[in-house]
Amino acid sequence: MASSHSSSPVPQSNSSDAFFKKEVDATKRFRPVQSLPDVCPKEPTGNAGNPNNLHDSPSLVVDQQRWTIYHSKVNLPAALNDPRLAKRESDFFTKTWGVDFVDTEVTPSFYLPQITKEHFALYQQEITPREKVHERCKNIGTPKDTFDRTLLHTHDKSRTDLEQVPKIFMKPDFALEDSLTFNAVLPWSHFSTAGGKGNRDAASSKLLQEKLSHYLDIVEVNIAHQISLRSEAFFHAMTSQHELQDYLRKTSQAVKLLREKIAKIDKVMCEGSLRVLRLSLTRNNCIKAYNKLKLMATVHQTQPTVQLLLSTSEYVGALDLIATTQEVLQQELQGIHSFRHLGSQLCELEKLIDKMMIAEFSTYARNDLNRPLEDDCQILEEERLVSLVFGLLKQRKLNFYEIYGDEMINTAKNIIKQCVVNTVSQIEEIDTEVVVKLADQMRMMNFPQWFDLLKNIFSKFTIFLKRVKATLNTIRSVVFLVLDKNQKNRDLEDTLQKNSAKESMVDSEVAYLTHEGMFISDAFGDGELPAGAADPASQRNTSPNSEPCSSDSVSEPECATDSSSSKEHTSSSVTPGGVEMMISNDMKLTDMELFRLANNIQELLYNASDICHDRSVKFLMARAKDGFLEKLNSTEFVTLSRLMEGFILDTEQICGRKSMSLRGALQSQANRFVNRFHEERKTKLSLLLDNERWKQAEVPAEFQDLVDSVSDGRISLPEKKPTATEERKPAEFLIVEGQKYATVGTVLLLIRIILEYCQCVDNIPSITTDMLTRLSDLLKYFNSRSCQLVLGAGALQVVGLKTITTKNLALSSRCLQLIVHYIPIIRAHFEARLQPKQFSMLRHFDHITKDYHDHIAEISAKLVAIMDSLFDKLLSKYEVKAPVPSACFRNICKQMAKMHEAIYDLLPEEQTQMLFLRINASYKLHLKRQLAHLNVVNDGGPLNGLVTSDVAFYTGNLQALKGLNKLDLNMAEIWEQKR
Repeated sequence: MASSHSSSPVPQSNSSDAFFKKEVDATKRFRPVQSLPDVCPKEPTGNAGNPNNLHDSPSLVVDQQRWTIYHSKVNLPAALNDPRLAKRESDFFTKTWGVDFVDTEVTPSFYLPQITKEHFALYQQEITPREKVHERCKNIGTPKDTFDRTLLHTHDKSRTDLEQVPKIFMKPDFALEDSLTFNAVLPWSHFSTAGGKGNRDAASSKLLQEKLSHYLDIVEVNIAHQISLRSEAFFHAMTSQHELQDYLRKTSQAVKLLREKIAKIDKVMCEGSLRVLRLSLTRNNCIKAYNKLKLMATVHQTQPTVQLLLSTSEYVGALDLIATTQEVLQQELQGIHSFRHLGSQLCELEKLIDKMMIAEFSTYARNDLNRPLEDDCQILEEERLVSLVFGLLKQRKLNFYEIYGDEMINTAKNIIKQCVVNTVSQIEEIDTEVVVKLADQMRMMNFPQWFDLLKNIFSKFTIFLKRVKATLNTIRSVVFLVLDKNQKNRDLEDTLQKNSAKESMVDSEVAYLTHEGMFISDAFGDGELPAGAADPASQRNTSPNSEPCSSDSVSEPECATDSSSSKEHTSSSVTPGGVEMMISNDMKLTDMELFRLANNIQELLYNASDICHDRSVKFLMARAKDGFLEKLNSTEFVTLSRLMEGFILDTEQICGRKSMSLRGALQSQANRFVNRFHEERKTKLSLLLDNERWKQAEVPAEFQDLVDSVSDGRISLPEKKPTATEERKPAEFLIVEGQKYATVGTVLLLIRIILEYCQCVDNIPSITTDMLTRLSDLLKYFNSRSCQLVLGAGALQVVGLKTITTKNLALSSRCLQLIVHYIPIIRAHFEARLQPKQFSMLRHFDHITKDYHDHIAEISAKLVAIMDSLFDKLLSKYEVKAPVPSACFRNICKQMAKMHEAIYDLLPEEQTQMLFLRINASYKLHLKRQLAHLNVVNDGGPLNGLVTSDVAFYTGNLQALKGLNKLDLNMAEIWEQKR
């Protein structure tokens, strides 16, 4: 049979090949192994006498409690269909170790030989003869064609027989239980007994029975035919079954032996190592549980610790503790049932701390601003202030500075009120029981008392601003330190990102070199690493050779939230006052918010200056209601102005910005002062001019000193010298830069008034433009009024002068010349104190100078006109006759001598000479006209001789006067030139 020639699954050879050299016989050539567990019970085979054959394989009942190698199972579809991969991978290990697994070349084992074709050469030699025998046996059988024809004939015959069987019997769902099928197989009509048809029905039933029996015979014949066709194969299978059972028995024994050896290997080599790993994992889990319990114990102490910190005003520490606890609850203690309400309680506690900090800051601001205003400007409890500001910034309460601003307003009001109360209590003249209101009590003070009060208020405000500046600078320094910390954190993050990019390549190489360690990590669960690698906090607390903290140290600080505190990086910073702060990284404020807050704090300092100025303005206006400030004299007002200017400059220096309210009030009062100052002096000048008799006045020594103080170009009123034992006598003339000026008393006082205007500008620079306008008006008024009084002869009615003499005219001219001399000095004085854009106002002095020169020229013309009318009157009656000199010329010389006598001491010699030259020209004109009228010509005749004698007399008398001896009279012009 074919079974005798079938190939054996085990190579059998006696060759001495190295791979099979240890084989002795067929039984020893195989390594006994244990068979796999069979789901179905095994039928006993040839070796039925051995009762243990059924129990050689592992038992599902006996071995179910003991872990064996067969528990290592892998769900193949789950391994091959990993949804985490972008595409399906064919590598099995990638499914287990993740997408980062690097496939490397497996190093060949040293314990397995290299298999080549030469190892199968012996097997081929043995199998080749058997293959030839097998082929020869196949050819020995019935010829194929005859067999095929016989088979085809038999198949056709059986097919024809089977076609006789109804198709219903061939259906796979054939079942007589079905009523339709039953009725189709056994019709009811064949079993009906009614109507005498019983014999015919019995015949039909018998016929049906025979038909079914025929169908059964056909099927049985075909089945037997099919069995006969496959009998050879059937008997061959039955024969091979015994040989197969022998092979299975040997295989089962080999598998059993293999399992025993694997169990021994597992017990000796693997069980201890796995137990060590399990114990290590258990130990780490216990450490983690212990640390978690310590952490829970620490978190449990959070609320009492926060209460303790709040009792000492450590708001920042309390907020940090709350933030740390919240982070621990969310990250490391999430899901702990006993702490389910702690998060909400901490949130409510944080809101309470916010309210407490705001109330504490309000109290601090009140205490800081309302403490006694002394010269000490130290910050009140700087550490407390820094802690409060840092806590408010941490909670994003960025409008806390508004509280400080409100307290500044109240403090400024209280400063003025307290100063007024203290000053009024020291003045006995003010009865506080009768006068109740502070404003009314203040108005009862005289200027020195009120000035001292204002000076005290300004000094208090200065100290107040210095304190505010120191406090706000400390607050701004905290803000800038936080801003600087944010910048450093950003720089550090950028550096860490750059370093991480460089280290990523190194990390990948290390992972590649140590990938075998991943097998160990698999023992710890899904991606869980050992405690030393997975939990940095535990790595700090424990080491492989160290024991965890003892149980009695749970409440100690060093066992507190290590894992959370490791995430809080703090840095130490020092404020300008020397207070050290610990700035954490959880300040979630942007640079824009911090810059805006710093600007608002700086604006608060500016507002403090504005508040002081506004309160000072209200204080001034309250005192100025009854016109008190307008009634001040120039000295008092200058003193007040200097005090206010000094306070304004001090506040600008402290706060760094100008406040316009007090400056505006000062300017308003200054304008009123200027108006009153000008009206008083203009009225005084008007009264002086109306009473001026235009006679030369003596110059007191103080006026000479006043003029001498301006000699160097600087205008300033000289200090009053103590009265000497011998008073200096008044001088006849005013000496100005070596020139003598004969003046009237009004002009002396006018010079003093002008210098008072200039000095007032020095004392109050803000009124320079107004003073310039008023001084210009005053000078114009003097010019016009003096012109009305002298040239217009207004003094005749005002003062009662009989006539306006040449001496009055000459004295008026000299006074105008004195004022003109000082106009450039006055102009330079104002120009040095004006802004460049205000220089256009200096044109007023140019107009005034022109007006004064015109006025002086008019006076000179008036003097010439007086003599001209005299010449016209006298020379019109002149007759050329003896005696010589004639009465007309004697009268003319007499009038000329009087004129010279009147003006010579008043006007300078040069002006006297120019005036007499003009008078002489007028004289020659009238004489020439009269000689022409008398037909007297220069012909050397008797008439000519008489005229020449009179003219010689006139010339001699005129040149005999003081200062006129060198005067060129050119008397030849009196004669008509011959044509």
